[in-house]
Amino acid sequence: MKNIPKLELHLHIEGAAPPAFIRGLAAEKKVDLSRIFTEDGHYAYRDFNHFLKVYEAATSVLTGPAEFARLVTAVLEESASHGVIYTESFLSPDFCGGGDLGAWREYLHAIEEAAEKAERDMGITMRGIITCIRHLGPEKSRPIAECAAETAGGFITGFGMGGDEMTGKQRDFSWAFDCAREAGLRLTTHAGEWGGAAEVRGAINDLGVERVGHGVMAIDDLGLVDEIAENGVTLECCPGSNVFLGVYKTWDTHPIEKLRERGVKVTVSTDDPPFFRTNMTREYELLNKTFGWDEAVFTEVNQNALAAAFCDDATREKLANRLEGTS
Repeated sequence: MKNIPKLELHLHIEGAAPPAFIRGLAAEKKVDLSRIFTEDGHYAYRDFNHFLKVYEAATSVLTGPAEFARLVTAVLEESASHGVIYTESFLSPDFCGGGDLGAWREYLHAIEEAAEKAERDMGITMRGIITCIRHLGPEKSRPIAECAAETAGGFITGFGMGGDEMTGKQRDFSWAFDCAREAGLRLTTHAGEWGGAAEVRGAINDLGVERVGHGVMAIDDLGLVDEIAENGVTLECCPGSNVFLGVYKTWDTHPIEKLRERGVKVTVSTDDPPFFRTNMTREYELLNKTFGWDEAVFTEVNQNALAAAFCDDATREKLANRLEGTS
């Protein structure tokens, strides 16, 4: 499973920070973050809302472009070790300069340089999806969308939204998504991880996204599932994350296979892998063990990801060749 070439569409760059990396950075800065780690060195939190607080505490030591460059290198090295050849990572100007465009450009330059070096050295390609943070509110999403619009193209290929899905409605953020769309960015948003099938419907109908982050609770509305399949909307499924957080109690109750059987284009990602004690190899192993997914299904899922990737045609062609083993 480890050596299968993989494409990942749903990865939070800060949430993918190895705990050892954050502990080391905190030690360099003489910041005490011991409260956010377990005795054996993992991230420690009680529930989803506490996870958000621990996540923000971990990012507090990422205070400049240089730290984000180091973070990108660490994350891509880990991903590449599990066979990932392409990753789309969520990047938030809220964490990179507080939404100021000038500061964001400096962070982006450092991030992009690190990603280019990783591609040369490790063979993994990265593209960035700028995200606003839902629980900060619609007004805060506007400068983030403007940062996205001003730096769209090349490395920055998409726009989305993360954060607490239970805050507000998808349509509250229409201005930000319209701004990003007009700049030529492709759109995704977190929905249907916690807020039910109605959130998924709102994401598609009100924001016009072509992909949905998680989206698994759509299974509770089979009419919606059929609409998703018919319209070719792709779901960025993160089963390990969902099970770890208790969205579904066990792997065999996760709906990813039911969605796939009903014709939905599902993909596989890790979300915030060290927080959820997972990686892409483990996801594949558990999908094989739980649902009997074999090489044919993993090929299908990676082809879904390839078709839905927010990258240019030249990059897509290179990735297709790598999936087929021709380069």
